[in-house]
Amino acid sequence: MIPTLLTATSVFIIAFIAALPVDIDGIREPVSGSLLYGNNIISSAIIPTSATIACYMGHEWELSFRLGMRPWIVVAYSAPVAAAAAVFLIYPIGQGSFFDGMPLGISGTLNFMIVFQAEHNILMHPFHMLGVAGVFGGSLFSAMHGSLVTSSLIKETTENESANAGYRFGQEEETYNIVAAHGYFDQLIFQYASFNNSRSLHFFLAAWPVVGIWFRQLSIIFLWLSGMYFHGARFSNYEAWLSDPTHIRPSAQVVWPIVGQEILNGDVAGGFRGIQ
Repeated sequence: MIPTLLTATSVFIIAFIAALPVDIDGIREPVSGSLLYGNNIISSAIIPTSATIACYMGHEWELSFRLGMRPWIVVAYSAPVAAAAAVFLIYPIGQGSFFDGMPLGISGTLNFMIVFQAEHNILMHPFHMLGVAGVFGGSLFSAMHGSLVTSSLIKETTENESANAGYRFGQEEETYNIVAAHGYFDQLIFQYASFNNSRSLHFFLAAWPVVGIWFRQLSIIFLWLSGMYFHGARFSNYEAWLSDPTHIRPSAQVVWPIVGQEILNGDVAGGFRGIQ
Protein backbone atom coordinates (compact mmCIF):
# COMPACT_ATOMS: atom_id res chain seq x y z
CA MET A 1 0.00 0.00 0.00
CA ILE A 2 2.76 2.47 0.92
CA PRO A 3 4.58 2.31 -2.47
CA THR A 4 1.25 2.69 -4.28
CA LEU A 5 0.27 5.73 -2.23
CA LEU A 6 3.69 7.35 -2.60
CA THR A 7 3.70 6.82 -6.36
CA ALA A 8 0.16 8.13 -6.82
CA THR A 9 0.84 11.15 -4.58
CA SER A 10 4.09 12.03 -6.36
CA VAL A 11 2.52 11.79 -9.82
CA PHE A 12 -0.47 13.86 -8.70
CA ILE A 13 1.72 16.64 -7.27
CA ILE A 14 3.91 16.79 -10.38
CA ALA A 15 0.88 16.84 -12.69
CA PHE A 16 -0.86 19.46 -10.53
CA ILE A 17 2.14 21.75 -10.96
CA ALA A 18 3.39 21.11 -14.49
CA ALA A 19 1.04 18.88 -16.52
CA LEU A 20 0.82 19.75 -20.22
CA PRO A 21 -2.44 20.99 -21.82
CA VAL A 22 -4.78 18.26 -23.04
CA ASP A 23 -7.76 17.93 -25.37
CA ILE A 24 -10.48 17.87 -22.71
CA ASP A 25 -13.47 17.89 -25.11
CA GLY A 26 -12.17 15.60 -27.83
CA ILE A 27 -12.20 18.40 -30.42
CA ARG A 28 -8.44 18.97 -30.67
CA GLU A 29 -8.50 22.14 -28.57
CA PRO A 30 -5.96 21.92 -25.72
CA VAL A 31 -6.94 23.13 -22.26
CA SER A 32 -4.40 23.55 -19.47
CA GLY A 33 -5.04 22.31 -15.96
CA SER A 34 -1.75 22.84 -14.11
CA LEU A 35 -0.36 25.74 -12.11
CA LEU A 36 2.43 26.57 -14.54
CA TYR A 37 -0.05 27.01 -17.39
CA GLY A 38 -2.12 29.83 -15.93
CA ASN A 39 -4.26 28.17 -13.24
CA ASN A 40 -4.51 28.62 -9.50
CA ILE A 41 -5.21 26.26 -6.59
CA ILE A 42 -8.97 26.34 -7.20
CA SER A 43 -9.05 26.06 -10.98
CA SER A 44 -6.31 23.42 -11.40
CA ALA A 45 -7.51 19.95 -12.45
CA ILE A 46 -5.91 16.63 -13.41
CA ILE A 47 -7.32 13.79 -15.49
CA PRO A 48 -6.14 10.50 -13.91
CA THR A 49 -5.84 7.25 -15.88
CA SER A 50 -4.03 5.13 -13.28
CA ALA A 51 -4.87 1.46 -12.79
CA THR A 52 -3.40 1.30 -9.28
CA ILE A 53 -6.86 1.30 -7.67
CA ALA A 54 -7.80 -2.01 -9.29
CA CYS A 55 -4.30 -3.41 -8.69
CA TYR A 56 -4.66 -2.68 -4.97
CA MET A 57 -7.88 -4.70 -4.98
CA GLY A 58 -5.89 -7.72 -6.16
CA HIS A 59 -3.34 -7.09 -3.43
CA GLU A 60 -6.12 -7.13 -0.83
CA TRP A 61 -7.35 -10.50 -2.09
CA GLU A 62 -3.83 -11.97 -2.00
CA LEU A 63 -3.22 -10.74 1.55
CA SER A 64 -6.57 -12.10 2.76
CA PHE A 65 -5.87 -15.46 1.09
CA ARG A 66 -2.40 -15.79 2.63
CA LEU A 67 -3.73 -14.94 6.10
CA GLY A 68 -6.55 -17.46 5.78
CA MET A 69 -9.23 -14.78 5.89
CA ARG A 70 -12.50 -14.76 4.01
CA PRO A 71 -12.65 -12.59 0.86
CA TRP A 72 -15.32 -10.10 1.95
CA ILE A 73 -12.87 -7.20 2.26
CA VAL A 74 -12.18 -7.49 -1.47
CA VAL A 75 -15.90 -7.64 -2.26
CA ALA A 76 -16.52 -4.46 -0.25
CA TYR A 77 -13.58 -2.72 -1.90
CA SER A 78 -15.06 -3.51 -5.31
CA ALA A 79 -17.55 -0.66 -4.74
CA PRO A 80 -14.97 2.17 -4.87
CA VAL A 81 -13.16 0.32 -7.67
CA ALA A 82 -16.40 0.29 -9.68
CA ALA A 83 -16.95 3.97 -8.91
CA ALA A 84 -13.46 4.88 -10.10
CA ALA A 85 -13.83 2.76 -13.24
CA ALA A 86 -17.16 4.43 -14.04
CA VAL A 87 -15.94 8.04 -13.92
CA PHE A 88 -12.36 7.45 -15.11
CA LEU A 89 -12.85 4.73 -17.76
CA ILE A 90 -16.43 3.87 -18.77
CA TYR A 91 -17.75 7.42 -19.04
CA PRO A 92 -14.78 8.75 -21.08
CA ILE A 93 -15.10 5.82 -23.51
CA GLY A 94 -18.79 6.62 -23.96
CA GLN A 95 -17.99 10.28 -24.55
CA GLY A 96 -15.25 9.50 -27.06
CA SER A 97 -12.39 11.12 -25.12
CA PHE A 98 -10.50 10.08 -22.00
CA PHE A 99 -10.19 13.73 -21.07
CA ASP A 100 -13.95 13.76 -20.43
CA GLY A 101 -13.31 11.76 -17.26
CA MET A 102 -13.67 13.27 -13.81
CA PRO A 103 -10.72 15.58 -13.06
CA LEU A 104 -8.95 15.47 -9.71
CA GLY A 105 -9.36 19.00 -8.38
CA ILE A 106 -11.84 21.21 -6.56
CA SER A 107 -13.41 23.06 -9.46
CA GLY A 108 -12.79 20.17 -11.86
CA THR A 109 -14.81 17.72 -9.76
CA LEU A 110 -17.67 20.18 -9.24
CA ASN A 111 -17.72 21.03 -12.93
CA PHE A 112 -17.81 17.32 -13.81
CA MET A 113 -20.85 16.81 -11.57
CA ILE A 114 -22.72 19.78 -13.01
CA VAL A 115 -21.95 18.87 -16.63
CA PHE A 116 -22.89 15.23 -16.04
CA GLN A 117 -26.27 16.25 -14.66
CA ALA A 118 -26.85 18.81 -17.42
CA GLU A 119 -26.07 16.38 -20.23
CA HIS A 120 -27.55 13.13 -18.90
CA ASN A 121 -29.95 14.01 -16.04
CA ILE A 122 -28.30 11.26 -14.02
CA LEU A 123 -30.08 12.27 -10.79
CA MET A 124 -33.37 10.97 -12.19
CA HIS A 125 -31.97 7.52 -13.01
CA PRO A 126 -33.42 4.88 -10.62
CA PHE A 127 -30.07 3.14 -10.19
CA HIS A 128 -28.39 6.42 -9.26
CA MET A 129 -31.11 6.94 -6.66
CA LEU A 130 -30.24 3.52 -5.22
CA GLY A 131 -26.61 4.60 -5.09
CA VAL A 132 -27.50 7.75 -3.17
CA ALA A 133 -29.61 5.66 -0.78
CA GLY A 134 -26.65 3.30 -0.34
CA VAL A 135 -24.18 6.06 0.52
CA PHE A 136 -26.42 8.07 2.84
CA GLY A 137 -27.99 4.93 4.31
CA GLY A 138 -24.58 3.43 4.99
CA SER A 139 -23.52 6.60 6.81
CA LEU A 140 -26.70 6.58 8.89
CA PHE A 141 -26.47 2.88 9.80
CA SER A 142 -22.77 3.15 10.65
CA ALA A 143 -23.41 6.10 12.95
CA MET A 144 -26.31 4.28 14.63
CA HIS A 145 -24.27 1.11 15.07
CA GLY A 146 -21.24 2.93 16.43
CA SER A 147 -23.28 4.89 18.94
CA LEU A 148 -25.08 1.75 20.13
CA VAL A 149 -21.82 -0.16 20.54
CA THR A 150 -20.04 2.58 22.48
CA SER A 151 -23.13 3.03 24.65
CA SER A 152 -23.31 -0.66 25.61
CA LEU A 153 -19.65 -1.55 26.24
CA ILE A 154 -19.11 -4.20 28.89
CA LYS A 155 -17.23 -2.44 31.67
CA GLU A 156 -13.89 -4.11 32.45
CA THR A 157 -12.03 -1.28 34.20
CA THR A 158 -12.41 0.95 37.22
CA GLU A 159 -13.44 4.58 37.24
CA ASN A 160 -9.79 5.69 37.27
CA GLU A 161 -8.80 3.66 34.18
CA SER A 162 -9.50 4.12 30.51
CA ALA A 163 -12.21 1.88 29.07
CA ASN A 164 -9.77 0.93 26.30
CA ALA A 165 -7.53 -0.78 28.85
CA GLY A 166 -10.13 -3.48 29.41
CA TYR A 167 -9.94 -4.94 25.91
CA ARG A 168 -7.35 -6.44 23.62
CA PHE A 169 -7.42 -6.78 19.86
CA GLY A 170 -8.82 -10.11 18.66
CA GLN A 171 -10.16 -11.26 22.02
CA GLU A 172 -12.79 -13.99 22.03
CA GLU A 173 -14.99 -12.31 24.63
CA GLU A 174 -17.58 -9.79 23.49
CA THR A 175 -16.73 -6.15 24.02
CA TYR A 176 -20.30 -4.89 24.11
CA ASN A 177 -23.72 -6.22 25.08
CA ILE A 178 -25.58 -6.78 21.82
CA VAL A 179 -28.71 -7.87 23.73
CA ALA A 180 -28.86 -4.53 25.54
CA ALA A 181 -28.25 -2.62 22.31
CA HIS A 182 -30.95 -4.65 20.55
CA GLY A 183 -33.42 -4.03 23.36
CA TYR A 184 -32.72 -0.30 23.36
CA PHE A 185 -33.32 -0.11 19.63
CA ASP A 186 -36.57 -2.05 19.93
CA GLN A 187 -37.79 0.46 22.49
CA LEU A 188 -36.58 3.41 20.42
CA ILE A 189 -38.30 2.44 17.15
CA PHE A 190 -40.35 -0.77 17.17
CA GLN A 191 -39.87 -4.42 17.99
CA TYR A 192 -37.60 -6.40 15.66
CA ALA A 193 -36.25 -3.16 14.15
CA SER A 194 -32.72 -4.18 15.14
CA PHE A 195 -30.51 -7.25 14.77
CA ASN A 196 -29.91 -9.70 17.59
CA ASN A 197 -27.28 -11.55 15.56
CA SER A 198 -23.86 -9.95 15.16
CA ARG A 199 -23.08 -11.58 11.82
CA SER A 200 -26.37 -10.52 10.25
CA LEU A 201 -25.88 -7.00 11.57
CA HIS A 202 -22.39 -6.53 10.16
CA PHE A 203 -23.33 -8.16 6.86
CA PHE A 204 -26.14 -5.63 6.52
CA LEU A 205 -23.81 -2.73 7.37
CA ALA A 206 -21.39 -3.85 4.65
CA ALA A 207 -23.89 -4.91 1.99
CA TRP A 208 -26.11 -1.81 2.03
CA PRO A 209 -23.57 0.78 0.78
CA VAL A 210 -21.69 -1.71 -1.44
CA VAL A 211 -24.79 -2.84 -3.33
CA GLY A 212 -26.02 0.76 -3.57
CA ILE A 213 -22.75 1.92 -5.12
CA TRP A 214 -22.81 -1.05 -7.50
CA PHE A 215 -26.20 0.10 -8.78
CA ARG A 216 -24.92 3.65 -9.12
CA GLN A 217 -22.21 2.43 -11.51
CA LEU A 218 -24.80 0.40 -13.41
CA SER A 219 -26.67 3.63 -14.09
CA ILE A 220 -23.63 4.94 -15.97
CA ILE A 221 -23.26 1.69 -17.92
CA PHE A 222 -26.95 1.66 -18.90
CA LEU A 223 -26.77 5.29 -19.98
CA TRP A 224 -23.83 4.38 -22.18
CA LEU A 225 -25.57 1.34 -23.68
CA SER A 226 -28.75 3.31 -24.35
CA GLY A 227 -26.85 5.75 -26.57
CA MET A 228 -27.50 8.80 -24.39
CA TYR A 229 -23.85 9.60 -23.86
CA PHE A 230 -22.64 11.19 -27.05
CA HIS A 231 -23.10 14.92 -27.31
CA GLY A 232 -22.06 17.64 -29.72
CA ALA A 233 -18.72 19.30 -29.18
CA ARG A 234 -18.28 23.03 -28.90
CA PHE A 235 -16.70 23.59 -32.30
CA SER A 236 -16.84 27.36 -31.90
CA ASN A 237 -14.03 27.12 -29.35
CA TYR A 238 -12.06 24.88 -31.68
CA GLU A 239 -12.39 27.36 -34.54
CA ALA A 240 -11.26 30.17 -32.26
CA TRP A 241 -8.22 28.16 -31.28
CA LEU A 242 -7.39 27.43 -34.94
CA SER A 243 -7.18 31.16 -35.57
CA ASP A 244 -4.64 31.50 -32.73
CA PRO A 245 -3.02 28.12 -31.91
CA THR A 246 -0.60 29.75 -29.46
CA HIS A 247 -3.44 30.62 -27.08
CA ILE A 248 -4.27 27.81 -24.65
CA ARG A 249 -7.22 28.26 -22.34
CA PRO A 250 -6.76 27.40 -18.65
CA SER A 251 -9.39 25.22 -17.04
CA ALA A 252 -10.85 28.24 -15.22
CA GLN A 253 -12.25 29.50 -18.53
CA VAL A 254 -13.85 26.10 -19.13
CA VAL A 255 -15.45 25.87 -15.69
CA TRP A 256 -16.44 29.53 -15.51
CA PRO A 257 -16.64 30.76 -19.13
CA ILE A 258 -17.84 34.21 -18.05
CA VAL A 259 -15.76 34.98 -14.98
CA GLY A 260 -12.77 32.68 -15.50
CA GLN A 261 -10.42 35.21 -17.08
CA GLU A 262 -11.39 37.94 -14.60
CA ILE A 263 -10.62 35.61 -11.68
CA LEU A 264 -7.23 34.71 -13.16
CA ASN A 265 -6.49 38.41 -13.65
CA GLY A 266 -7.45 39.20 -10.07
CA ASP A 267 -10.56 41.19 -11.05
CA VAL A 268 -13.03 39.12 -9.05
CA ALA A 269 -15.54 41.96 -8.72
CA GLY A 270 -15.49 42.52 -12.47
CA GLY A 271 -16.14 38.82 -13.03
CA PHE A 272 -19.22 38.85 -10.87
CA ARG A 273 -20.46 41.99 -12.60
CA GLY A 274 -20.22 39.99 -15.83
CA ILE A 275 -22.57 37.37 -14.40
CA GLN A 276 -25.11 39.99 -13.47
